[in-house]
Amino acid sequence: MKPNLSPVKQRNLWMNNRFYTSVNMKFWISHVISIGWLGISIYISLSWLTDLAEIVTYPLAILIISGIAYIPGYMNSFLVLSLLFDKQPSFKEEFPSDPVTLLIAAYNEEASIFDTLKYVAEQDFTGKIEVIVIDNNSQDNTTAEALRVGQELSLHITVLHESKPGKFHALNQGLTEVETPYVITLDADTLLHPSAVRYLVSRIKSSPDEVCAVAGSMLARNSRETIWTRVQEWDYFLGIASIKRLQGLYQGTLVAQGAFSLYKTEAVRGVAGWPDAIGEDIVLTWRLLSKGWKVFFEPLAVAFTDVPATLSHFTKQRSRWARGMIEGLQEIKPWNQPQIYIKYLTGINLIMPYLDFVYTTCWLPGLVLSCFGYYWIVGPMTLLVLPLTAISYGILYIYQRDYVFRNLDLRVRKNKRGFILFLIAYQMIMSPVSLWGYLQELFKSRRVWE
Repeated sequence: MKPNLSPVKQRNLWMNNRFYTSVNMKFWISHVISIGWLGISIYISLSWLTDLAEIVTYPLAILIISGIAYIPGYMNSFLVLSLLFDKQPSFKEEFPSDPVTLLIAAYNEEASIFDTLKYVAEQDFTGKIEVIVIDNNSQDNTTAEALRVGQELSLHITVLHESKPGKFHALNQGLTEVETPYVITLDADTLLHPSAVRYLVSRIKSSPDEVCAVAGSMLARNSRETIWTRVQEWDYFLGIASIKRLQGLYQGTLVAQGAFSLYKTEAVRGVAGWPDAIGEDIVLTWRLLSKGWKVFFEPLAVAFTDVPATLSHFTKQRSRWARGMIEGLQEIKPWNQPQIYIKYLTGINLIMPYLDFVYTTCWLPGLVLSCFGYYWIVGPMTLLVLPLTAISYGILYIYQRDYVFRNLDLRVRKNKRGFILFLIAYQMIMSPVSLWGYLQELFKSRRVWE
């Protein structure tokens, strides 16, 4: 690479020099190889499957091993291959100047709104940024603080009031005042990297016309607060980022998250704005995809969010996310999506409750059995799933370190304890929590946003 090129151009040159393969070809090659891995997995595990079947019958043994090893192994193989194939398109315009509007739905954010707006004011984006703060019936001085900060930081801020509780009400109220072609949603406790807005706008300006939204990259801001935040730092850095890159490769990022994403204003209006759903950003994204739009992901558009610091808060958040996924599946069936990639990506979510149920009910008993020399459950997962998981995390770590953090002048924090717990225990927490979210939606429990 030429030393006089900017970091982003160096990255793009490195990407463009790799062997070109169409998205369609990447999709089918990854599938064929992953199906081959599935066949090998079945062959390798036949003895374990047969031994387990003698205890629980063949149909039940197949259901257990499929949920623990076969399907996760296939999915991880597809993920690894897709990450290897991923090639982020070059920016056509690195310094766009199109005006944008930031919508910030705020409820009792007096203490945090200053930092959020300060980082907005420090953006290196040369276009005009309109900020609309929607006070969603706060009981503190959110409105007065937002206006004070706007004056102090010379930000053009409009404050609206929405008395009906619910983030979707607040965002839709803000949408009525948007006059710019692009609108960005930003959580009131989220801090932006100085180039975050510029990279979001650059990505959508560099994308085909059918791209209507770009999801930003979320990282944990408070990762040093508790052991729970330390674990989640790795989930955002590796787990969520890997899924976003996979989905972005196939032009169907499934969640343009409300915490930090950009949308074409008229596209959002075309689907009647944010829906009345606990996962309003999930359902909105799926509605956009169902209209034939595409949604991209920009890893360089980084924002830092406060992740739950306690197990109870984490359980509420992640069960809410799982419930939001079910809301999306109920409204928009995968087979009704117009694009084959989106049919596949949303279709995977249909089997997630099954996978989480099998993991929740069978993994811990399998660990106990392994202590007595019975590896019917632990063996297939250890051999067929965990190596692929390690490979995918390795690929992601190198990418994040060398082509995201380095370009943004960030450094990867040392967090060994959190990483070990993330590898060993995270899924054992996530699956039951997700299962709880599915049950909440099944029985239509009262919605809890926080």
